[in-house]
Amino acid sequence: MQTDPATYKPNERVLCFHGPMLYEAKIVKTPDEYTEEEKSNVDDDRTSNEAQDTVSLSEPPYFVHYKGWKQTWDEWVPVGRILKWTEENLKTQKELKNAVLASSKKPPKHSDKKLGNIKHEGRETTPTSAARGQKRAREVELDKAAEEYARRPLVKINIPDSLKAQLVDDWENITKNQQLVTLPRDPDIQTLLSQYCASTNPKKSGTAEADIFEEVIVGIKTYFERSLGNILLYRFERQQYVDIRRSHENKPLIEIYGAEHLLRLFVSLPELIAQTNMDIQSVQVLREHIEDLLKYFIPTSFLIYRFMAKNQKQFFLREYCNASPSYQSMVKNN
Repeated sequence: MQTDPATYKPNERVLCFHGPMLYEAKIVKTPDEYTEEEKSNVDDDRTSNEAQDTVSLSEPPYFVHYKGWKQTWDEWVPVGRILKWTEENLKTQKELKNAVLASSKKPPKHSDKKLGNIKHEGRETTPTSAARGQKRAREVELDKAAEEYARRPLVKINIPDSLKAQLVDDWENITKNQQLVTLPRDPDIQTLLSQYCASTNPKKSGTAEADIFEEVIVGIKTYFERSLGNILLYRFERQQYVDIRRSHENKPLIEIYGAEHLLRLFVSLPELIAQTNMDIQSVQVLREHIEDLLKYFIPTSFLIYRFMAKNQKQFFLREYCNASPSYQSMVKNN
């Protein structure tokens, strides 16, 4: 779904990507006002990687203000992150929000259970001093559990703008156009990660850094295998998943699925990692390598290795396949 960049006027009401979501925004400045001084301000306010993520020299940038946000969030963004304020795009905004919320994992079960017990007992018992004391003790226990959960290392993964557009195209092809990714994919995730490993130069084998690097790659594969069927599939794809598992029951999922579904995993990883006991050093290395993997798909960025750029086109499908009438009927009846 590639189109020529749209143009926008000052004070125009628009929708703008910030992360995987669309937010209402207003155009404050146009590309004509993106002077060398403005570019210098962007570079001063952000690290080099973040600035490159935000403003690509190949796209005309606009300075936007997000409605209801403080002015400190105002920023220059490439035109690829901006959408016209139309009924269709507003519908896309709503559906994207619902899709992200639906894919989010629920809070830990033990916390839900404790909270449920507190609420249940609070409704059915007389609030005597003893009961209040017991309730308070449980609340303290719950607070400690929540605090421990909050202290777990969080990962912020910067997804390049072109891949945000790829996510939207992926969502539209499947949920709106009722199309599917052709499976098994060629190249698959196993091949993609193998090529990524071959393109990097980790420290000598046996060092701590090399061990962490290997652990990260294995971890990505494990996360994918365990999360695909639970959180990475759209409803329209589930029957395909059942069919492909039946016909390739002894084949790992990383040898069946490709870049389209791996990209969805990257979006979900921060929440997944927050629920693991990975140490902070491993989390940081994981973040760095995932961002390298994402750069793998962008041919023009100077941060990408030449080898990665040459192989960018081979990883994502140019066209999805149309689901057969019988498949569509089966999905509707399930």
